[in-house]
Amino acid sequence: MQDNEPKLARRDFVKRTTTLLGFAALVAPEAKAFSLTNPGRDSLDKRYIGQEGKRFGMVIDLRRCVGCQACSSACKSENVVPREKYRTYVPEYELGAYPNVRKAFLPQLCNHCEAPSCVSVCPTGATFKRKDGIVVVDSEVCWGCGYCINACPYDKRYFNPTTHVADKCTLCAHRVDAGLLPACVESCVGGARVFGDFNDASSQVSKLLSNHPTAVLKPSSGTKPRIFYIALSGEIQDIPFSKGMLDDSVKKIEGLAPREWASKGV
Repeated sequence: MQDNEPKLARRDFVKRTTTLLGFAALVAPEAKAFSLTNPGRDSLDKRYIGQEGKRFGMVIDLRRCVGCQACSSACKSENVVPREKYRTYVPEYELGAYPNVRKAFLPQLCNHCEAPSCVSVCPTGATFKRKDGIVVVDSEVCWGCGYCINACPYDKRYFNPTTHVADKCTLCAHRVDAGLLPACVESCVGGARVFGDFNDASSQVSKLLSNHPTAVLKPSSGTKPRIFYIALSGEIQDIPFSKGMLDDSVKKIEGLAPREWASKGV
């Protein structure tokens, strides 16, 4: 009997899961969420299709980033991001060892991967990649299951408490389609963020890739990110997120321990 218990447990789990999914389908606010179709793409809406023949992405020169958070503020204002959430953020890190220690900044956002793991796990088709490489979430189709949030190896998706669906950076696709730069790029005081078309050899992003050694976050994930970094330290390449704040005034506001340095998110 004991040998059969694991099989029975698994069978019971499958039954329970199937029942829950069926119930979710009944209570989902939009039945079309389970159709695996996307009305926007089906109607050939350019906002969903993207720009043919282009491959948008970003190169971030860490030598120019000063950690001012202007990009974070501009993004929140442009995209009406909830107060406690971020589509892009610039965590701070301590690199090296005493006495050779320095502060480093690492601007982060959705990597708009060539092989996005978030798209492959989405059960509704709400998360998809446009033809120009921008990965977006259709809030009218998403029903908030959270699969994509868990699948992202960079922790760059969140559950929006206002819309009750998955949310993330879209590279300001609405601005890009209007011929404008993403809000974070336009507001970068140090010129660290450079946006453009990687398919255009004459674009600034293509020239930066050709003339400088670049790296991506968590290359072992296999998602092939299209957010590249210049001067990325190997110490933080696989530690993509940190809430460690080095500024004493920020620590006081947040009620954090008054330590001189934060170390890799600690």
